[in-house]
Amino acid sequence: MNVLIAGCGKIGITILGDMVKEGHNVTIMDTNQNVLASLTDVYDVMSLCGNGVNCEMLYEAGIENIDVFVATMGSDEANMMACFLAKRMGAKHTIARVRNPEYNERNLKFMKQHLDISIILNPEHLAAGDLFDILKLPSAMKVEQFSRRNFQLIELKLKDKSLLDGMNLIEVRGKYPAEYLICAVQRDDNIYIPNGKFVLHSGDKIGIIGKDNEIQKLFGSLGLLKKQAKKVMIVGGSRTAINLAQRLLSIGINVKIIDKDEKKCIELSERLPKAEVIHGDASQQELLLEEGLLSQDAFVTLTGIDEENILLSYFAASQNVPTVLSKVNSDQLTFLSEKLGLDQLVSPRKATTNVIISYVRALQNSIGSNIETLYQLMDDKVEALEFIVNSDSKLLGIPLKELSLRKNTLIAGIVRGRKTIIPGGNDTILHGDRVIIICADKRLQNLEEILA
Repeated sequence: MNVLIAGCGKIGITILGDMVKEGHNVTIMDTNQNVLASLTDVYDVMSLCGNGVNCEMLYEAGIENIDVFVATMGSDEANMMACFLAKRMGAKHTIARVRNPEYNERNLKFMKQHLDISIILNPEHLAAGDLFDILKLPSAMKVEQFSRRNFQLIELKLKDKSLLDGMNLIEVRGKYPAEYLICAVQRDDNIYIPNGKFVLHSGDKIGIIGKDNEIQKLFGSLGLLKKQAKKVMIVGGSRTAINLAQRLLSIGINVKIIDKDEKKCIELSERLPKAEVIHGDASQQELLLEEGLLSQDAFVTLTGIDEENILLSYFAASQNVPTVLSKVNSDQLTFLSEKLGLDQLVSPRKATTNVIISYVRALQNSIGSNIETLYQLMDDKVEALEFIVNSDSKLLGIPLKELSLRKNTLIAGIVRGRKTIIPGGNDTILHGDRVIIICADKRLQNLEEILA
């Protein structure tokens, strides 16, 4: 597909990388010629130096032939205007990045409808949702939601002396009965879509899918069920921090935010009157201790600097704070963080690109199913996809045990109306089902591609 990205900041560059990996024909546009030059040295893409709200520049980019236009410039209003112009000038689909928390869901819904924008994405809103989900299940590294939250996919690292160490999956299901499925395992750099004979070891990173209450049941049996946080300390008064604090305060959780910018602290106090806002430098360990770090249930680092987030989180973990979460966008620093034992990480960029990838793939697909949701897991080596099954799917009505699936592919869940199914060999796929697929080293466009 022909993709035009206007705005090559951090989010734009991440989208660019993923769109190139997906095999699309990408053009980039930015007002900084040096940025464009550095990107065209790395990626085989066309570039144009200009503004995405300039009609002449859009014409020069061939906007009438663009399938997907993505606006990630510095201004929310410019992004929405650029999408409006691009659609009027012939682009088939438009995506706008909008970050200002003052644009609530009602405002965005109105603008999306009247400006004819396909998707409006708020990276900080997505990241705050990810953080909120982990704080509700604090033993998990990552929590992803499927099918309107009917299914959860949990990423969990097996610690030393884990109760699951040395057990195969058949033994695990027998000893810890619940409606769940261990659907993926990462061991060092190797990825496995396991069968019942697969043996788990401490240090493995595993993916578990099931309903929330079933996951809670399993975690309780394994002694992993930490209490939900009641006191949360947040470092950095970012947009993500505001969004997360609003969610936490709405369910009665005590929130303390620390930021070294006095003007920002005044703004935070006005926007979040129920939160405690502290003006200070959180890099000073004495300040964190004076403000009650040791009494907190969770510590969340949301500054704009990945390295600072990692160092602060490492200190909090060394003080035995029960749950430590960090915003880390860099893939290289994510690897370093996990080596330091900081494995509860959230990336606004990755959350955003997951949504865009699933949308673009859904546009390409017209065979038997539509992609509803996509997540990239385990260092992006595993994909979890939710498909809505159409009436012309080749998989309808066939017992799963009779299907010949491609290697490293698993049918992990079926949602039928309000019923959730961890599928067995005798289960079948019906029209209208939502089917969750786990696959390694593949980029599925439609459900039929799981067949060998």
